[in-house]
Amino acid sequence: MNTKIKESVATLLAHIIKLDGRDVEKEAPLFCNILGQDFKCSEAEAKSLLEDLMDKEYDLDHHIQIIKTALCEDKISKYHLMEQLNHIIYSDKITPEDYEFFEKLKNEFFDCH
Repeated sequence: MNTKIKESVATLLAHIIKLDGRDVEKEAPLFCNILGQDFKCSEAEAKSLLEDLMDKEYDLDHHIQIIKTALCEDKISKYHLMEQLNHIIYSDKITPEDYEFFEKLKNEFFDCH
C-alpha cells in the first residue's frame, strides 16, 4: 500500500507542476525533498518518478481516491499532505487553477464518507 500512496502523492505533486507548466528542473529539488521525507525515496528515484509523470497520462481522480481511502481517519497526515501541496504551489507563480485544485483536494480528503 505504501508504494501506491507514494505513487499517488507523487502524481498529485507532479500534477501541480504540470498544471502551470512550471520548470521541472526548478521544481525537482522540492519534489524530491518531499518524497524523501515522507517516503524515504532517494533523490534519483524521486527525480526519475517526476520525469516519468510529466510524460505520462494518469487518472488523477483514481490517485485522489487512493490517498483519501488510505488517510481517511488520519487527519494529521492529511494536514501534512496539504502542507506539502502548498509548498509546491507556492514555490512558483500561483494561479486560480492552483487554488481550485487545492480546494478540490481539501474537500475530497476531509470528506470521508
